[in-house]
Amino acid sequence: MPRQARERSRSGIYHLILRGINKQTIFENDEDRQKFIETLGYYKRVSNYMLYGYCLMDNHIHLLIRENEESISQVIKRISSSYVYWYNQKYERCGHLFQERFKSEVIETDAYFLMALRYIHQNPMKAGIAKDIRKYLWSSYHEYTGTPTIVNIDFALDMFSEDRRKAAELFKGHTKEKNSDACLDYEERLHVSDTEVVEYMKGLGIAAISELQRLTREQRDAVIRKMKEHKGVTLRQLARVTGISKSVIDRT
Repeated sequence: MPRQARERSRSGIYHLILRGINKQTIFENDEDRQKFIETLGYYKRVSNYMLYGYCLMDNHIHLLIRENEESISQVIKRISSSYVYWYNQKYERCGHLFQERFKSEVIETDAYFLMALRYIHQNPMKAGIAKDIRKYLWSSYHEYTGTPTIVNIDFALDMFSEDRRKAAELFKGHTKEKNSDACLDYEERLHVSDTEVVEYMKGLGIAAISELQRLTREQRDAVIRKMKEHKGVTLRQLARVTGISKSVIDRT
């Protein structure tokens, strides 16, 4: 079956994930992480892309990036090839390190841009490897709250305020907000059918959609929260199945 063409972003901005082949670790230690960041900085000058965010995990990487003179595929090929060459020499190995095809999603609105940036920075906490976003050293959060080196912070901060000090404080608050952000994820998504969602709802004691809609707001929200916890269920799917707006489900 031919490979599906990658969706093109009208803004040129993408949130993407590079994954270790077969979930392999791609950073053994901090020297490896620092080398990858240096590689990002070097090819930023070569390819003239804009880097808005990053987060390095043990076996995958999140990037928020805007292509410019070169396509995003060319940019990632440069970055990954350079890092893999260095990595293989260091560890006396050969062969691939990253999965051949990276995952990506287009970013075409300011709201989704800020959500994706927050999602990237919160990734270590959601993965359970850090309790405080400020203490995880290998994300671009520190570039936004300190002195930037390779990240173009103005684009995001200007969305909060023209006053840089105020923008920085608003950015911190936005980043720490509890949320149910559902961006591109590392794990392959588990697809759950609408029928399974209905059956799960019945298991919570709700025999029909009309019954859910007749509950008090507090009772309804409690059921929705339970349904949102069910792995593989999406907000859009819950809205479709229950007839409750996606914005209401998102806030619940």
